[in-house]
Amino acid sequence: MTAQRPRKRFGQHFLRDPAIIDAIIDAIFPAASDVIVEIGPGTGAITRPLAARSARVHAIEIDRELARQLRLELATIRNLTIHTADALTFDFETLGQPLRLVGNLPYNISTPLLFRLIDFRHIVADMHFMLQKEVVDRMAAPPGGKTYGRLTVMLGCRFEIESLFDVPSSAFDPPPAVTSALVRLRPLPSKSFAVRDEAVFDRLVRTAFSQRRKTIRNALSGITSASDLSAAGIDPALRPEAIPIATYIVLANRLAAGSGTTKAGGGLE
Repeated sequence: MTAQRPRKRFGQHFLRDPAIIDAIIDAIFPAASDVIVEIGPGTGAITRPLAARSARVHAIEIDRELARQLRLELATIRNLTIHTADALTFDFETLGQPLRLVGNLPYNISTPLLFRLIDFRHIVADMHFMLQKEVVDRMAAPPGGKTYGRLTVMLGCRFEIESLFDVPSSAFDPPPAVTSALVRLRPLPSKSFAVRDEAVFDRLVRTAFSQRRKTIRNALSGITSASDLSAAGIDPALRPEAIPIATYIVLANRLAAGSGTTKAGGGLE
């Protein structure tokens, strides 16, 4: 592709290493019947091999100039559609289902995009993303450590998360200041974690980890009580990162059912 200067405002780091590109394609393992959605195709490094091995590729690119160049240079790829759009607002349901999502995600949108994709998990077969290694570590973290947090809980009750391999900064142009990693997410069966009310669960987890240095009793003091925590099997003296995903769900479901004591001024609605 014609040389394109990476734009800092879009967080662009173009993948260049052929060995890493091959490893990513092998990990995704496209099938001839797959509909693949690539978020942030960049210069088309993995777009071409994805299109060669799948039924249809939809590439979502926010950079208008980059999207224009891709249309020109990949015009002969008949099963490729390039969408000039922002993945943070794009309606993935318009592309059908099931979808396989892939991408080298810009670091500046990776976390909000992951949260948004939770709402589309019912049409997703799997997702393979290149992310900052620190983000992947947080996604797959077990309870008890500093990397376990809101992202871990919100994704972990909806997806099976597998860190596949690290990618050095030298694989990109320009090289980012951090190591990256490829992660695979597969939607869990619908009854794996039965969240009664998504809004209540989201508010509870967000509140808990907004004050993670406090005990769980103090972090949630505005919305529930120590007796509610104990009823859900939670030691009120623990910190938020010590609470397993399933236990957060027990507490959220208790509050959603009206079994808990919601504090005045701190409602979960």
